[in-house]
Amino acid sequence: MIGVVKAEGRKLTFSKRSKDLSGKCNFYESNNPEDVVYGVLYEFDSSDKKNLDSAEGKGYGYNEQVVSFELNGKAYNPFTYIADAKHLDSSLAPYEWYKQFVVEGAKYHSMPDEYVALLESISAISDPDVKRNTENMARLSAMKEVNKRVN
Repeated sequence: MIGVVKAEGRKLTFSKRSKDLSGKCNFYESNNPEDVVYGVLYEFDSSDKKNLDSAEGKGYGYNEQVVSFELNGKAYNPFTYIADAKHLDSSLAPYEWYKQFVVEGAKYHSMPDEYVALLESISAISDPDVKRNTENMARLSAMKEVNKRVN
């Protein structure tokens, strides 16, 4: 991990249509300087790129895009995964467990309280797949325990 970055003029949504029919994260340039998205900048070995692309759904609703950020006075041009326009649906909502993964990640990385509150305010829906919901709620519980120890 290199650090937490603040991307002004960008907006986070849960409008990327997932194969499970819920909304997943996407962010886009809003051209409104009051819109802010926080994220985490990582460095990794290039031999891991193929696995990361697969895990993030590159080519299956997400495309790779280079973005520009500044962190501690240094410019970075990392790639990120942005939802393909054909996979956007603003009527979607995330499953509760997915939204909470995003919230817990923001807490873990000590993102600003007002940003965490914004994430917490996003409407979410129950996952109708009981097995998937149970598995992800168990993962979420483990994340919360880690956050208690770290923060």
